[in-house]
Amino acid sequence: MNNYLDLIHRDSLLNSLSLEHLRIFEAAARHKSFTRAAAELYTTQPSVSRHIKQLTETIGTPLFEYVDNRIQLTPTGEEILIIYKEIFQCLRDFDTKLIDLKDIEQGQLKVSAVRTLKYIMPRLLQSFCPQHPHIRIAFEFTNHEEILTRMQENMDDFYILTYPPKKDDFEINPFLDNSLVVVAPSNHLLVNQAYISLERLAKEKFIMREKGSENRIAVDTLLAQHDTKLPVKLEVNSNRGAKQAVLCGLGLAVLSIYTLNPELQQNQLSILNVEGFPLVQKWQIISLKNRWISPAASTFLKYMLQESVANRDDNFLLSAG
Repeated sequence: MNNYLDLIHRDSLLNSLSLEHLRIFEAAARHKSFTRAAAELYTTQPSVSRHIKQLTETIGTPLFEYVDNRIQLTPTGEEILIIYKEIFQCLRDFDTKLIDLKDIEQGQLKVSAVRTLKYIMPRLLQSFCPQHPHIRIAFEFTNHEEILTRMQENMDDFYILTYPPKKDDFEINPFLDNSLVVVAPSNHLLVNQAYISLERLAKEKFIMREKGSENRIAVDTLLAQHDTKLPVKLEVNSNRGAKQAVLCGLGLAVLSIYTLNPELQQNQLSILNVEGFPLVQKWQIISLKNRWISPAASTFLKYMLQESVANRDDNFLLSAG
């Protein structure tokens, strides 16, 4: 008898749920506010409340609760949010499949990459875009920690970073070397010295990238291997901010060689000959094994790997002279 009633409830749930209900629920859950959800969806707060009430009545269990005058998801709400992400990911994949089944040269790709790549991605795509004008690429340049979050939520087709999670469900393709160097203003007393030890470097003030960034992970790993610490004067969350601080004479910095044009060419910054540097990292292009790879995505991946090989000799390195 109970199984029969469960079947009736399940059929009722399937017939009552709508994508609109789920879309409004997700916005409210993300913003933790019915008002902000309404603003994002160009509707009214009473309309959002009505949809949430209907969804709650359909589920039969509260989806939100108030904590310190703010809405929070209940355990049931957390489960519904997981279901929402799975449903809409399937719909996005299906939409991509439909487009790519019609034409391999059409489709939209989403790629998240560490911020340093924005300095060289235009050059890498210089040939791809004219060759594939109907493939649209949406880039999200962000930090290492945010990319890991996006990977967990399966938000993109590809992820480009140096330190991928150690999991079996990722397809990892080595992509391109990234050389980290120590830079100083061109009038700094250490410029043109033939060899600078880490011990000597530790006497200088430093501008460092934020903790959790790939730049910081690489530098901290090297310092730990040599049992050395560098005095941090400033901590910034962008390569540009670090460069500006160095140019203002606030200290030295460790930056990717890709970020230093035109400052090197204009003799504003100089690369120091420091023990352990250049520190070479390997960027990886990563995709989830259980995510369907469209023909457009396969075309993009093949191009990027070939392009990295084609540019391996010069690696886009800039001359300090």
